[in-house]
Amino acid sequence: MSGAASARRLATADDLLAIPERERFHEVIGGELVRKAMPSGPHGRAQLRIGSRISGPYDRRPGGRWPGGWWFATEVEVELETHEVYRPDVTGWLRERLPELLREVPIRVRPDWVCEVLSPSNSRNDLFKKLRTYQHCKVPHYCIVDPETETLMVYRWTTEGYLLVLAAEREDRVRPEPFDAIVLKVGALFDDDEDEEERQR
Repeated sequence: MSGAASARRLATADDLLAIPERERFHEVIGGELVRKAMPSGPHGRAQLRIGSRISGPYDRRPGGRWPGGWWFATEVEVELETHEVYRPDVTGWLRERLPELLREVPIRVRPDWVCEVLSPSNSRNDLFKKLRTYQHCKVPHYCIVDPETETLMVYRWTTEGYLLVLAAEREDRVRPEPFDAIVLKVGALFDDDEDEEERQR
């Protein structure tokens, strides 16, 4: 068998879109079709909580009491490179770069913020493979939420690569970049409740 014949064919967005929509819970990572882990209760709660906590003040036009200036979406397919098509748990774009949220699938505009919630079965993808791609594509901020260790990490892109700018545990209250207008109680991403004072900050 020749080298060309034995070479592995790398998957693209076309392979992803060939899967029926109702069954398409996949990503293309390093040219391989990879099915996303089915979310557990803690995973789903963390995804909902961080999305709602950040989108409230920011997912709106600029001006008024809150900063605004962002679009957010959950579980949308984003093509970062030909063989890297991800479905991040929560994704954000600055409205100054993206005047309206695109309807195309996959979206081919680089996000300004990405959040992944770790699942035990595929955490290595989020911690290593996808992190390297986000870094290579200069995604300004990459947020990782881990329901197992009840932690939150935020990376900021620099010319030298990603810089870890926040490592927080459940008892911490933080202002996570780039959303420093809010105070986030890390434990509220998991099984704590936020009190009224916290929500109003």
